Amino acid sequence: MFNLGTGEIILILLIILIFFGAKKIPELAQGLGRGLKEFRKAAKDIQEDISLDERKSDEKK
Repeated sequence: MFNLGTGEIILILLIILIFFGAKKIPELAQGLGRGLKEFRKAAKDIQEDISLDERKSDEKK
């Protein structure tokens, strides 16, 4: 999808560092981690619900 080289990644990280500052980056990373954790939990819950519905449907047949 994206072909980023080392130079582009370093440039992006420097821009993020300048834009947000060194103190905000850990807070942003924590927030991103929490968001990913919640997303994975929600996806797992939905998958379990679908699986449960399929089992109930099979039992009725």
